[in-house]
Amino acid sequence: MPAVPTAAQIRYLRGQAHDLKPLLQTGGKGITPALLAELHNVLEHHELIKIKVSAEDRTVRDAMIADLVARSGSVLVQRIGHIAVLYRRNPENARIVLPSA
Repeated sequence: MPAVPTAAQIRYLRGQAHDLKPLLQTGGKGITPALLAELHNVLEHHELIKIKVSAEDRTVRDAMIADLVARSGSVLVQRIGHIAVLYRRNPENARIVLPSA
């Protein structure tokens, strides 16, 4: 289970994610093992990513985002429409230094 970032750290991460483009997109098949494997690889390399969830129904979209967060061990930084920002610190090679609490 990842450590929960403070409100100040979430604000910092949102600012860092502002100019990012989505690196992953869910397809018509939903959350597949291949998507999860790629999500783990991308989070390990980038730590902070945007993912586009292509579900029209808001409740389905929210459930998919919650599932992605839970299965990847990441933290949901922000969600706007179809885009979710996820963060997971790489313990071996941290790229993002969060401001202290």
